[in-house]
Amino acid sequence: MIEHRDGAVMPTGFDVPVEPLRRAAHYTGEPGCIADARAFAGLFLEQLRTEWCARIGARAEDEVLLVVSELVTNADRHSNGPYILELEGTDAQVTVYVYDSSAALPRAYPRDPERVGRHGLEIVHALTAEVTVERVPVGKRVRAVVRVATE
Repeated sequence: MIEHRDGAVMPTGFDVPVEPLRRAAHYTGEPGCIADARAFAGLFLEQLRTEWCARIGARAEDEVLLVVSELVTNADRHSNGPYILELEGTDAQVTVYVYDSSAALPRAYPRDPERVGRHGLEIVHALTAEVTVERVPVGKRVRAVVRVATE
C-alpha cells in the first residue's frame, strides 16, 4: 500500500506480497492413509484460519475435506506406490494437489445415478472451481481449486 502526503509517495510497509500457506504430506498407501490425509487437511484449514484470518465456513471446509478424500482415494486405488498430498491456501481458496506414481490419467464417466462407484471425479468437478490433470516425471498430478471465501 502506498500513502500520498503533500505530493510525496511514502511506502507503508504493507505492499509486500504475501505467500500462500503451503503444506505437504507423504502417504505410503497403508490402511488409514485416507483418514490421515483428511486429518492433515483439517489441520491445514485451522492453520489457514489462524495465519491468514481466513473465514472458512462449515460447507467450504466439508468441500475441501471431500475433495481431499476423493483425490487421495483415487491415488490410493490406482497407483502402484506412494502418493503426496500438497495443500496451498489463502483466505479465498485452497488448492489441493495429489501426486501419484501412475501415469494413467483419471477418467470421468458420464452421470449415471444407477452406476455403483466411480463417481469420485464427478464429485470433485462439482465441488471445485477448476480441476487439471497433468503427467509429471514420476506419474501424474491432479490439481483442484476449492473456493473457501465466505460472504
